Amino acid sequence: MADQKDILAEETIQKYLKENCRDLQLHVFPVVDSTNILLRRKAKEGAPEGCVVIAGEQTKGKGRLGRSFYSPSDTGVYLSLLLRPENILPEQAVHITTIAAVAACEAIERVSGRKAGIKWVNDIYMDGKKVSGILTEASPCREQEGFDYVILGIGFNVCPPKGGFPENIGAVAGSIFPEQREKEKNFLAAEFLNRFMYYYQTEAKKHYVERYRERCFVIGKDIYVLTPGEKKRAHVEDLDQSCHLVVQYEDGTIERLASGEISIRPVSSW
Repeated sequence: MADQKDILAEETIQKYLKENCRDLQLHVFPVVDSTNILLRRKAKEGAPEGCVVIAGEQTKGKGRLGRSFYSPSDTGVYLSLLLRPENILPEQAVHITTIAAVAACEAIERVSGRKAGIKWVNDIYMDGKKVSGILTEASPCREQEGFDYVILGIGFNVCPPKGGFPENIGAVAGSIFPEQREKEKNFLAAEFLNRFMYYYQTEAKKHYVERYRERCFVIGKDIYVLTPGEKKRAHVEDLDQSCHLVVQYEDGTIERLASGEISIRPVSSW
């Protein structure tokens, strides 16, 4: 059972928030079906930008491409933030995800004192294991180009579950800490919000790309670009200023990937 001092609590998270986050509306629950699903309901009811749902467990956690996101009790932080950005085009939405990735790394590093890296575009790794995943969902605006709202969801594996991770994800999943720690969940949630909102609200958003590039460990690697029914071999050349992954395929073709899924090719296939 988690240390009682490490139970997520609104007042504790508020204590760690910086001035620019004081207006965030926090809703903290011990368990929900999905923080993204719950926040979507609130968004449709007119909740303002800055509404946040945080939970210690999800029974129907959502991952990318319709996958489930393992979200057991007492081991993680699951958070969704409602955004209503103005004048943002669909092709610019990747910046919300990539800002979140930088904020997640910085928050993890602040809390743990250890380095975190980004597997483009939205997975956070430590010591070769995935410790955090990001799911950004947008609701298109019917009256004009852009979005009515965007829901930024993120899950952190703070510590491993009792008995370890399930076999189907055990080879990939890791945790920020090897065991329970006092108060770190509340501090981590607040640090992520502090850092994300700093980039999102200020001119610093123009400069975060270098911080993303520094942590993006797939640059220079041989990868597979995964699409439905196809797996193409490629080499990662760089990350551009829009956080698109610049890849070169075996036939010499260059492509800038705005979204999608990749896997790193094993050394034996290089």
